[in-house]
Amino acid sequence: MKLEGLRVLDLSQFLPGPHLTMTLADHGADVIMVEPKNGTGEPVRAMGTRDAEGTAVWFRNIARGKRSIALDLKNISDRETFLKLADDADVIVEAFRPSVVKRLGIDYATVAVRNPRIVYCSISAFGQTGPWVQKPSHDLGVQALAGTLDLSRSFADGKPNMPNLVAADMASSLTALSAILMALLRRATTGKGDYIDIAMYDALIAWTPNITGSVFGEDKAPDPPRMRNYGGQAMNRIYETKDGGFIVLAGNEKKFCENLLGALGRPDLVALAAGEPGDTQAALIEFFASMFRTKTRAEWEAFLAPIDLCWAPVRTLKDGFGDANAQARGILLRDAQGHPHIGPAIKFAQEPAQPRFDLPDYAPDGSAAWR
Repeated sequence: MKLEGLRVLDLSQFLPGPHLTMTLADHGADVIMVEPKNGTGEPVRAMGTRDAEGTAVWFRNIARGKRSIALDLKNISDRETFLKLADDADVIVEAFRPSVVKRLGIDYATVAVRNPRIVYCSISAFGQTGPWVQKPSHDLGVQALAGTLDLSRSFADGKPNMPNLVAADMASSLTALSAILMALLRRATTGKGDYIDIAMYDALIAWTPNITGSVFGEDKAPDPPRMRNYGGQAMNRIYETKDGGFIVLAGNEKKFCENLLGALGRPDLVALAAGEPGDTQAALIEFFASMFRTKTRAEWEAFLAPIDLCWAPVRTLKDGFGDANAQARGILLRDAQGHPHIGPAIKFAQEPAQPRFDLPDYAPDGSAAWR
């Protein structure tokens, strides 16, 4: 596997750090979770829905293939144990509040003196510098401050909705993964590691190039109902069906507009579909809205299936994991005991991922649960 022989110490908890280190583990890295010696360890061991064996599904899907050691990093002996592990490590990932690792004596500067090859990645809400450096937050707060939560305002009442994905968590996870791999690539040439400062806020905002038009071009906040990505364009919008189901149109290319409107007997409306998002699309949006209300979701699925068109029924996450495509792509995996897992999204032709499904035990006495 690509990362065989790489050793990673993971001090992070919850989602961004553990998700990225599980990706490393799936591709061969030896990942050691450094859990607090507090009787619980990684908090998600005890969070959310549990399977029939009592294991938290969240934990199963961020900790597979890892090992574990419980340490009290305020304790001199345990801190020295960590530093000795760091001497032979390639990567360290931490997600404490800024300055905590320095106070504990396990910061990059301390580790790099002993191990100049270390790639040390800190993930925090707002980064290691700036006016919000000590401001605590999780995903929702970051989305609110970054401005992406404001984009979720409902057409019905104009109020922001709770986000459907922890976008700041996952953006920072993937950004950190990319940065770590870049640093390791550079280390192969220079022999030296590096320090990486990842802010969830930065990572999330970096994902907005397609929706910053009004911000950069007109110096004003986005107006979601008039934007292509949020329903301001007829061919990129959600429509309700006769039975309360939903169909989405998801592509505005001219050929798709011609194919759909031709099938609906209204080729005269193609010019409207090519217009800019917003008010100019209102008549076409109303046409589609009234048209989709005339049939059930199943009837529309049958009607649309033979048409070359970007469309989809709105399904549940259970549907998403349960269909043949998810199984064919390996994004739904089952271990020997039948437990479902989210499979690796990175597909290599050579040396593909080989997820190891064992979960690390927790040894609060610090005896190291090396499985």
